[in-house]
Amino acid sequence: MGMSIMRCRFVPRTLYGLALGLSALASIPAHAADIAAGKEKAELCVGCHGEGGISQIENIPSLAGQPDQFIQWQLVFFRSGTRKSDEMQPVVEQISNEDIRNLGAYLASLTPPGPPAPDDNPGLSRKGAEAAAGRRCASCHTDTYAGTKAVARLAGQRKDYLLKALRDYKSGLRSGGGGAAMAEVAYPLSEEEITALAHYLAHL
Repeated sequence: MGMSIMRCRFVPRTLYGLALGLSALASIPAHAADIAAGKEKAELCVGCHGEGGISQIENIPSLAGQPDQFIQWQLVFFRSGTRKSDEMQPVVEQISNEDIRNLGAYLASLTPPGPPAPDDNPGLSRKGAEAAAGRRCASCHTDTYAGTKAVARLAGQRKDYLLKALRDYKSGLRSGGGGAAMAEVAYPLSEEEITALAHYLAHL
C-alpha cells in the first residue's frame, strides 16, 4: 500500500525484490503479446480464478483487470519459487515466458470486478478509507485503487482475499514476490484496521 515518509526504510529489501523480478522479466523476449493466446492459456486459471477472471471461490483473488506487469511479475515470482503456493506451483510449471506475457495482456484486458453488493456497512468503509489515507495506500495503488504497472488492483477485489493477504503480510507468511514494502506497511495494522480496509476496498 503506501510508502510515504517510511520510504527510506523500504528501499533495501524492496529494491532487492524488484531486482530479482526485473532480472527474471528481462529474460522474456520483448515482442508483442498475443491476447488470443493468453485467453487460451487462461483456461488453466478458470477452475480457481473463475470465468472472465472473476473469482467465485473464497480466498482466491479475481484477476480480471489486474495490471499487465503485475500479473507477469507474480507469475515469474511463483515460477521461481520466491512466492510460495502449493496451488500455483503445478500451474506455473506448465507456462513459458511467452505464456506469461500473453496471460498478462489477456487478464489486464478483462473487465475488472465490481463491488459484490451495495455497501451494507458504510461506517466500516469510512474507517477503511481513513486507514487507507493514513497508510498512504494510494501512493502505490493509485487514487482509485486500480493499480498500475507492477502494483496490484485492489478495488472490487474479494473481501476475504484482501483479509487473507493483509493478514499474511502482517504475519510474515507472505514475504516473497517483491512484497517487502507491503510487509512493512501491514505489520503495524490492527485487526480492526485490516477488517475496515478489506471492506472498504472490496466495495469500491
